[in-house]
Order: sequence, then structure tokens, then C-alpha cells
Amino acid sequence: MSVTIDIAGLPEERIVFAPAPLAELCMALHALSQPTHHPGLHSWTTATKASLDPCLADRLLEADFMWRSSFSDIFMPFAGVPGGSGRPGATLAEDLDTLDRMDDERFVMAALEHCWLALYNEGGGPSPLKDAGARAKALEAAAARGPRQLEFSVRLLDDTDSVRVWMRRLLEDCGEAFFDETWRRLEPRQTADARHKAEVLRRKGLPAALREVSAALSVDEGLTTITADKMVNGQATATDPRIGTGLLFVPTNFGWPHLLVLHAPGWRPVVHYPLDSPELGSAPGSVELLTRRMEALAHPMRMMLCRSLARAPYTTSELARVYGITPPEVSRHLAVLKKAGLLHTRRQGRYVQHQLDLSVVARIGSDFIEGILR
Repeated sequence: MSVTIDIAGLPEERIVFAPAPLAELCMALHALSQPTHHPGLHSWTTATKASLDPCLADRLLEADFMWRSSFSDIFMPFAGVPGGSGRPGATLAEDLDTLDRMDDERFVMAALEHCWLALYNEGGGPSPLKDAGARAKALEAAAARGPRQLEFSVRLLDDTDSVRVWMRRLLEDCGEAFFDETWRRLEPRQTADARHKAEVLRRKGLPAALREVSAALSVDEGLTTITADKMVNGQATATDPRIGTGLLFVPTNFGWPHLLVLHAPGWRPVVHYPLDSPELGSAPGSVELLTRRMEALAHPMRMMLCRSLARAPYTTSELARVYGITPPEVSRHLAVLKKAGLLHTRRQGRYVQHQLDLSVVARIGSDFIEGILR
């Protein structure tokens, strides 16, 4: 599974790296609502929650489906307003001004993105502002999140203008309460990172720049398609004249383990990449490799073999005796573990010994989190 971005014919100068304050506010709100996704931000989330005005915290709960389990595209309005520059503003206020220029239909579809994630690649289907069936589906999905979310969604559909005003005030209040100060600290580093990656792109080319962004990104030899290794399928184009050509890379300090790719039809593609990640000792594996490892460990006999192999090296015959199965059966299980990169094999005289690679196994927890949330 992957998300691809068509960049055939895209001039290099249309590939841009830039911080985006509103996008970073979205990630900050997500971290506050899902702190278990971001253990490295524990101190910040704990302190921020403790200092948050109860009234503001209560208001955030009304619309948290826009950042809690999915990331609404309204936080990247610069990618969805036709005729714009396609670049984020220098300040939160500038990004909010861009959001104000987005038409109601696009705003509502993006705000209720969680209601039709399965239709994301098709633009979400008919607008709930115009189609009764789409409205009913949106409200049903909101109701499943809770009464507050349902009430907010009804207000959004019935009085879009007032909700847009309410939403801007909410985000401005977040800025005043905690984000403006946080952004003042983060923006210089993000700007420096964007400049560095733009320079890598200019001097060494796109493949080198993508490697600097994330091990989950790659480009084909013809430099026509960028592929993001994610557990979703999707396609986007950076050369759609209807919205404006270009591809934007946005850094985030709050993002890990999420690597986000905005690929909605009619929007410019955006890659939102994390600057920070745990010190894991090596680059994260592909989703395919992660799948192989999880499947290898899912079998109960292989789990038992691993229990022994984690303690000491064993031969095939020894394992067969311990677990009461035939050597060929052991060999088949070991072959699966070895293909998944979980075993060390070495020869001791005429014996071949196998042992679990504990350094790889230790990474699986973080790899799994990164793989499914990427």
C-alpha cells in the first residue's frame, strides 16, 4: 500500500519546503488529544493541558474529530484555495485568512473528512450541504463520536457561516493560550530545516532530498512519481492546472510517528513530515517488511521457537527435540523468521546455529506504531 504523487513535468522550483503554522497547530491539538501517540511530547502535553483554561478545553472537545483520529485538510488551506500561491503563511493569522477564503462546500467537506475517509480519494462524494443522503451519513458518523460532535456537525451544516467564525476564534484562542509561544520556539528550527532540504534538492537532486525527509519516501528513476510508504492507498498530482501546480513539504515538530500526505482531489499535494523521531539505531523498515515480521511472529509455534532462540543459539535438531516436532517443520518456521530478518545464523563446526536478533525484535514495537500511524 502506498500514496503516489505524480510529478511528471513539474519544474524543480515548484517543489517547495516551508513551515506552516496552522498545520503545526493541528498536530499540537492532536498531540493534546492523543498523548499516547506521542510519548516524546509527554512533558509538553502534560504542562499544556494543566494550564489550559477549562472553557477552552471544553470548546476543543466539540470539534476534536478534526484532529483526534484523522487530520482535517482545513488545517492546510493554502493547498485547497484555487488561484492562491500554494504556500503557507508566515503566521497563524495569515493561514487563518487563507482559510477564510475557502468556499463553504470545500470547508465543510474537509471539516467532516472523518465521515468519508473511504471516499477520500474520490473527493468524499456529494456535498452534505446539497445532498440529503450525504448529510444523513455525516451526522450518523458524528453521532458515533458523541453528542457534542453531533451538535457541532448539525450547526456546521445548518449555519456554516457562524461555525466558521466560531472555528477561527477557537484557533485564535489556542494561539493566545499556548501555540503562539510554542511557535516562536519552533519556527526558527523549521525554517532552517526547510532551507537545508531546499538546498539539498538544488545541489543533490530530488532523491537525496526525499531521503533527508523520510525513509518512507522514494522517487522512480524517471523522476515522475513520488511514493510514500503508508498503510493507505491514494494518488495525487502536482501538475493539476485547476488548482495550481506545485508540491509542498511541511516540517513538523509534533508529528512523529505520522507522515501525512494530503492527496485529496482538487487540492495541491502536501507532505507533512516529522523532524523528530526516536533514536532507533537505523532507518525504519518498509510496511512490507513490517508486515512480514508481524506475520512471522503471529504463528504460535514460531513464538515458542523465539522464546528459546532469544536465550541462546540452537540447532534445528535441538529445537525439534525441545518442541516435539520434526526437523523439517523447524526448518520451515526458521526460514520464515529468517526471511523477516529476525534471525542470526552461524556455523559452529558441522553445526548450524540460529539465534534471535534481539536488536531487531526490540524495534518492532516502535516500527509497528510508526507503520500504522505513518
